[in-house]
Amino acid sequence: MMEILKKTGKFLLGVVIGIAIAMMINRYYVKGKQLIAANLPKEPVEYVNPYMGNISHLLVPTYPTVHLPNSMLRVYPERGDFTGDRLGGLPLIVTSHRGSSAFNLSPYQGDEAGLKPVIQYSYDREKIVPYRYQVYLDDANIEVDYAPSHQSAVYNLTFEKEEPAYLVFNSRNGELKCDGNTVSGFQYVDKKTKVYLYAETDKAPEKSGVLAGGTVKYGESFVEGKDAALALTFSGQKEIGVRYGISFISTEQARKNLEREIDSYNVNVIAEIGRNEWNDALGKIQVSGGSENDKTVFYTSLYRCYERPVNLSEDGKYYSAFDGKIHEDGGHSFYTDDWIWDTYRATHPLRILIDKERETDIINSYLLMAQQMGTNWMPTFPEVTGDSRRMNSNHAVATVIDAWRKGVRGFDLEKAYEAARKGIEEKTLIPWSAAPSGWLDEFYKEHGYIPALKPGEKETVANVSPWEKRQPVAVTLGTAYDEWCLSQIAAELGKKEDAEYFLARSYNYRNLFHPETRFFHPKDKDGNFIEGVDYRYSGGLGARDYYDENNGYVYRWDVQHNIGDLVSLIGGNEVFTAALDSMFDTPLGMSKWQFYSFLPDHTGNVGMFSMANEPSLHIPYLYNYAGQPWKTQKRIRVLLDQWFRNDLMGVPGDEDGGGMSAFVVFSMMGFYPVTPGSPTYNIGSPVFSDVKIDLGNGNVFEIVADGASHDNKYVQSVTLNGEELSGPWFDHSRITAGGVLSLKMGPKANKEWGIGNPPPSVGPMQK
Repeated sequence: MMEILKKTGKFLLGVVIGIAIAMMINRYYVKGKQLIAANLPKEPVEYVNPYMGNISHLLVPTYPTVHLPNSMLRVYPERGDFTGDRLGGLPLIVTSHRGSSAFNLSPYQGDEAGLKPVIQYSYDREKIVPYRYQVYLDDANIEVDYAPSHQSAVYNLTFEKEEPAYLVFNSRNGELKCDGNTVSGFQYVDKKTKVYLYAETDKAPEKSGVLAGGTVKYGESFVEGKDAALALTFSGQKEIGVRYGISFISTEQARKNLEREIDSYNVNVIAEIGRNEWNDALGKIQVSGGSENDKTVFYTSLYRCYERPVNLSEDGKYYSAFDGKIHEDGGHSFYTDDWIWDTYRATHPLRILIDKERETDIINSYLLMAQQMGTNWMPTFPEVTGDSRRMNSNHAVATVIDAWRKGVRGFDLEKAYEAARKGIEEKTLIPWSAAPSGWLDEFYKEHGYIPALKPGEKETVANVSPWEKRQPVAVTLGTAYDEWCLSQIAAELGKKEDAEYFLARSYNYRNLFHPETRFFHPKDKDGNFIEGVDYRYSGGLGARDYYDENNGYVYRWDVQHNIGDLVSLIGGNEVFTAALDSMFDTPLGMSKWQFYSFLPDHTGNVGMFSMANEPSLHIPYLYNYAGQPWKTQKRIRVLLDQWFRNDLMGVPGDEDGGGMSAFVVFSMMGFYPVTPGSPTYNIGSPVFSDVKIDLGNGNVFEIVADGASHDNKYVQSVTLNGEELSGPWFDHSRITAGGVLSLKMGPKANKEWGIGNPPPSVGPMQK
């Protein structure tokens, strides 16, 4: 009887698979004729263009990354830049977002003397989609087809020449061993973190050996050190399949990861699974209206928001570089590789909307990292190698309060508060440093600002980087925001004294506000404003003597938690909006090559505004706070049209793995979280006539923009769940169960709408 059931089950499974294949074929073919897919609605993943932004305006470009959402395994072609003529072998894993990679596979056909640990290829006919990589190595006459799973992947290699075929596996700093048709080993990612490889070929090699000094030592099966390489030889084979698993735990775990995810060498099968996963992830937001290019920009930006952080859990365990140990994950995935300085602004708020469970696991991962480091300091730049402590400030606190205020409850708020508080008060505020607090921190606590060096004054604080400098204005403003976030968590916990203490400290930005220039201006340790500061140019390379990567014009608006007070400080609504206008109108004042020689991150310029760097992202929405929301609507559309396009230069700068792309996703939908930690959204100008956001549990938030088009970018009126909105904002609580934001759009501004009810902020300091 059991045997009959087994056979019946296999038959039914076969029927199901057959139907699925037929449906897939039907989508693209009719009676053997070529594609009719163009006549059918596109699926979300079909709009993704991984090549968008691959040519950088100046700094780091975007990469055409092949991966599954938040997967541990990511790859992209190994080349100097998009315009490079050569591929450096075939990739096996990227271990850090655009930071580093590990291992390498080089197929080869021809004279054995041409073998190298990493072979450089001329290439053509490259095609990349999120779930598949295809390329033709034209000098070598080798077809490459690749598809990843979460912790494993498969290559199909087709050799066209008649000579023997070779596969060269390379560990750039580690060890490899060969046993029949398997290759295994590890590579150091840094001095303590290893990534492990287990690979199989579908055909047994005729022979194998260690590749060293340009020759293959056949019969040797183990190699270690720099550029450790093994060569496998195949005679008379035209097609070779390679499948492999990756692990941060062990080679055995890499094997288990492979066996759990991939049981064949069929790239088509793995690619179809990946395609479905991407459609599930991207399909959480459905858009209608707009142009085909608009949809491409939107879904490409959304795809980039899934590149980080990565899930390191492997069969219920994970390796943590934060203590160098392997841990049980307790049924909750462990995430890392999250550059929080970039992602707290919009990427985390976006995830709260469409993937609360994952956001919960990410925050819990932060708390585990804090414990594992032994300091209980919240991380700032967690990577697979540990916390690199890059940039400035400690903005993980913002992700905590933002999630809590928006209803995420799957973490211990008390523990999060302690880790965030310690990370701000016990760790130094010095940029790019993991040292304990010291003199600069004590000065900040006593005086409420980080002091700048006077012109010609030498640095005496040992932990200050000679490259990154003190960044005194940026650190003061960022810490004031962090302390506001702490005050909000303390209030949620009923810690009244702490809440009042940190709320008072959240006004420390005032200590650097220059009443005459109405900019945030560096002060020395004696309390005097530094003389001769030019807000466009001063501060040295990256303006780091005073600011960070951006100039004083950008940091003029870096008070995310208290825009209302900033409006008051600058001089009220009219003066405030005039100052915003002036920023967009102020020219570089010199040639671009001169300006970018000392402010290379300050690209994507509209006057002094920099679309290419994260501290600028909230600025276009600030007109909402000063009675001119129509200017926010105009500016957002102009910026999207100017800087985010479906082409190779369609991203204005380093988008930081979702840090900037989330701005595009929100802004194209028509709203934006100006203040993470405040459960409110600013209304902008929706690009699409209809957006449906799957909030989970059957709840859908819909944005209906009647008449929205390229010309009809101005909001005429708004209702939320049938109730008229008088201001350009709404509260998260009103959409948690779903709802409809309905906007009437038109070609001319309604300058009266939204002027009397600005988005909430803390307001002036209470006396």
